[in-house]
Amino acid sequence: MLGLTQDYVTPFALALKASVPQIGILSALPNLSIAFSQLFAPFLSEKAKSRKAFVLKAVLLQAVCFIPAFILPVLFSDYGVWWLILWYTLGTMFGSLGNPAWSSLMADLVPGPIRGRFFGYRGMIAGIMTLAFSLLSGLLLQISANTLFLGFGLIFFGASLARFISSFFLNKMEDPQAKTPVKDNVSMKALLKGLNTTPMGKFISYSALINFSTYIAAPFFAVYMLRELGFDYLTYIIVISSASIANFVFMKVWGRVCDICGTVKILKLCSIFVPIVPLLWMFSHNTYYLIGVQALSGIVWSGFLLSGTNYIFESSNRRNRMRGFALYTGGNSLGIALGSLVGGLLVSILPQINGYHMLSLFLVSVIARAAVIGLLINGIKELKPVNTSIYQLFISGCKLDVLALRLKAVFQAIPQLPRLFRQPLRSGMVIRIFQLIIRF
Repeated sequence: MLGLTQDYVTPFALALKASVPQIGILSALPNLSIAFSQLFAPFLSEKAKSRKAFVLKAVLLQAVCFIPAFILPVLFSDYGVWWLILWYTLGTMFGSLGNPAWSSLMADLVPGPIRGRFFGYRGMIAGIMTLAFSLLSGLLLQISANTLFLGFGLIFFGASLARFISSFFLNKMEDPQAKTPVKDNVSMKALLKGLNTTPMGKFISYSALINFSTYIAAPFFAVYMLRELGFDYLTYIIVISSASIANFVFMKVWGRVCDICGTVKILKLCSIFVPIVPLLWMFSHNTYYLIGVQALSGIVWSGFLLSGTNYIFESSNRRNRMRGFALYTGGNSLGIALGSLVGGLLVSILPQINGYHMLSLFLVSVIARAAVIGLLINGIKELKPVNTSIYQLFISGCKLDVLALRLKAVFQAIPQLPRLFRQPLRSGMVIRIFQLIIRF
């Protein structure tokens, strides 16, 4: 479902002639709906027969919403963008309602000592599937360039079908609390009061502000590539997919490192690179260069998101877990929504850099991310004792003779890079580059 939608809602809006402020609203309103829904999600889940039953209802409602999200914008083309925003917002909100219950359920099913590895492995599999269907979507749009709305229709229908299928597998999960439910007995108000004092509260504040500063720019990378750089859909999806490839390759690695070295070490390491990623977009719009930048982005964000989820598991317990995850999801979504709205407003008034308004927006995001990290990252402390540093783990896991041979191969390839970058983009060449990166 994610592979068919997350990178194609903005291109669909652009095909409907959406303006840049409307793209900001398309990113903001669904996340505002998530933030709002999280205030009630734990309460609604507790009223349901079981956590699993509540999650299934939310998933089915989300699946239904993807069909009108395509049909109505095409039928009422004069207001097509607004219809898309409406139904995509509803689908996103319904999908998010089940998140706190699902997180609470997973906390009971997955033992604490292996959560990093489990969610890393799960993330890797999810990343592979997301990438596969994202690539299929890009190829479908490239093939259906003359009947573009038919291509988008098949994508949204596929997303709805995939979500219905996922409900079948969710129904097979066990719910240990189904017969003897355990309700959270810490109120949302008490959690909100602890945003500046408790470990979980400090991290939720940090994560929300990181998402705010990130989404000043994030919704507009697609606009920059498709509208300002003039990329076709195949080139767009190849660039975007490099982040997904790096994400699923490193997700399992980050999971193991989290279990051994501690969550906060990974969080701080990845946070260092969070402001660097949008800064790199300012130096070149060469396709191969942007593939490398997106690959770095995938590595950084896979570690950041995995360590963040693990930190909420570590800093919560059965008394406050469901509401803790609701607050975490709601805080992130509120940050994303506000960041998207600010970005949509700023892009029309910022000066150009190298002829592009979007590059000014990326620079604002860089500064905002760096400020949040500099001010808040040291307030997040490790919650479980760990004696292994990332450096020690790296040295103990390295086979130096193999590493030396791989480095030699890299240095031998460096003289060929200028010639490679001057050639037009070919999918076979890109796949070969990815194969070399993954083997290394």
